[in-house]
Amino acid sequence: MRYSGRAGNLQQGERFSMSQFRASRRRFLASAALASASLTLLPLPALADMLPPSRTSAVPVPPGQIDKAVAALDGIVTDIKARSGVPGIAVAVVHGGKTVYAKGFGTRDGALPVTPDTVFQLASLSKSVGATVVARQVSRDVVSWDSRMQDLLPWFSLSDAAVSDRLTIGDLYSHRSGLPGHAGDDLEDLGFDRQTILERLRLQPLSPFRISYAYTNFGLTAAAEAVAEASGVAWSDLAEEAVFEPLGMTVTSARFEDFMARENRATPHARTADGFAPLYQRDPDAQTPAGGVSSSVNDMTNWMKMVLADGGDLIRPEALQPAISPQSFSSRPHSPDERAGFYGYGFGVGTTESGRVILSHSGAFILGAGTYFALIPSLDVGIIVLSNAAPVGAVEAIGASFTDMVQTGSVTRDWFSGYAALFAGDYIPLGETAGMPFPKAAAAPPLASYCIGRYSHPYFGTVEVREADNGGLVLLAGPEPEAFPLMPWDGAMMVFDIETENAPAGSRSAATFSGGQDKAETLEIELFVQNGPARFKRI
Repeated sequence: MRYSGRAGNLQQGERFSMSQFRASRRRFLASAALASASLTLLPLPALADMLPPSRTSAVPVPPGQIDKAVAALDGIVTDIKARSGVPGIAVAVVHGGKTVYAKGFGTRDGALPVTPDTVFQLASLSKSVGATVVARQVSRDVVSWDSRMQDLLPWFSLSDAAVSDRLTIGDLYSHRSGLPGHAGDDLEDLGFDRQTILERLRLQPLSPFRISYAYTNFGLTAAAEAVAEASGVAWSDLAEEAVFEPLGMTVTSARFEDFMARENRATPHARTADGFAPLYQRDPDAQTPAGGVSSSVNDMTNWMKMVLADGGDLIRPEALQPAISPQSFSSRPHSPDERAGFYGYGFGVGTTESGRVILSHSGAFILGAGTYFALIPSLDVGIIVLSNAAPVGAVEAIGASFTDMVQTGSVTRDWFSGYAALFAGDYIPLGETAGMPFPKAAAAPPLASYCIGRYSHPYFGTVEVREADNGGLVLLAGPEPEAFPLMPWDGAMMVFDIETENAPAGSRSAATFSGGQDKAETLEIELFVQNGPARFKRI
């Protein structure tokens, strides 16, 4: 799914050389805990004065306000669940190093209830989780965020040799490699494996290196593969050993087969005209580091506590801090009063309405998953929201309503209506003929013999056009060929319906044959895109 999550922004703070502010946040919190008895006697302005201006919010949070936000969650979730129609949601909150809320709402499959232990597919929350796996290996001196891909994964390259030579793990984890947005996702939709997709990224055009931001699942996956290679184990095994096991995340996995083996798992629900229905099961193993982790909210509370504790006893603060610091512009302002959005290494990094740093990410499978987390380090609070429905803004709205109440004491706007409008565009069918009636005065299609044959493209591979049992034509694409029945549209232009993770229901692609007297020499497929519609040559 082409969605990177709500990031907000982070304003550049002033620099201070005072020794008392050189300590890590971990040591600051530890000192504050030891002095908690005396601190409670200080008024809030005095507490704020202990911090440098770059770490000070203009909106103080009085005692009890976070507790009130937690107490309001039942009503927030119930309202947004009813308005959105999402079948199942699980929510958990951590604060002060403890889990203060964990609850399930609705159903995971049929009438089976969601619980805090229900396992959901995390979708793109996997990027943030995976970034902490990399940070653990940085802590162990196995790699650094600046390790070159050529040193770790020499077979991986991009279309520019100079870029390939300089490309680092951090470049790919911050989406600044120059690869086009969602490069490789189209190959995954057709069933190609991870290795093939990563090898073919070298055929993609590049935008300017390190000054362009484009969200790419398989660029990030390549970086994770390089870390796994340097560690001598598969990524799924590394994630388990480096993060899941030490944190006691007993039902969390980076393997699709483990998710399917869980008895208490959430069945994905795609959006339909009548709401949501369990139509598909997304297998994200090809892009596991970017979208293939599964977990429960109970497990994710352990992970959130670790991040809020500057890595706790698992990750050195200096290894984690680059991941949760701005590395790329993910959303540039369009007006003087708009906050910018930034991306770290696998984390969205922003500034809230009250001027506090927020770390967040959304995850989305259009085939049936919507997920979100947000952490506010200055308040030591975090929320995780998981659902088993295609993204409609419900999980983001729940998270935003909660963080709103945490900071201001109330929900200041209708977050669901705002997010629902943002997600509506993801369901617009693709293709110039999508939703159009077939032309009544169309030219006759060419003879089947003109079209039948095999056609090749360097990126999409080989496709075949065959005669179907019903006498029509069918397009076969992918390593385990998927059949797309071709329907005459106008002369040599035919169309086929397509519905995938990246092509919403109702999408329709043109397939146009051309060249040659007796046999077509080229086949142009509208929705197979690489520098425009892909042109396949007869072989």
